[in-house]
Amino acid sequence: MNELDDSILEFFADLDEPEGERVALPPTAVWFNVSKIRGTTEKKQNTFSYRMNRLAKRGLLEKSDGGRGYYFLTENGRRYLEGDIDSSELEIEEEES
Repeated sequence: MNELDDSILEFFADLDEPEGERVALPPTAVWFNVSKIRGTTEKKQNTFSYRMNRLAKRGLLEKSDGGRGYYFLTENGRRYLEGDIDSSELEIEEEES
């Protein structure tokens, strides 16, 4: 986990309503908003794609729409941001061969 991971998760948390509808976005939209609108980082778009994929493997984001690259925040992602889950507790799911 790193600063960019936290920025991505915080961005999703700001959009989501805990009891409402979840927002699903592709990495390009997240990159544009976090980098260009918020000015939080100068990382490239492909870095966002990579980090969001890693966050999904840790169960903090989930791919929607049949795995087409749209992500949304999971309950574990929200719990991580609230400090209920430590990054050391997050395991990366193994890739299926």
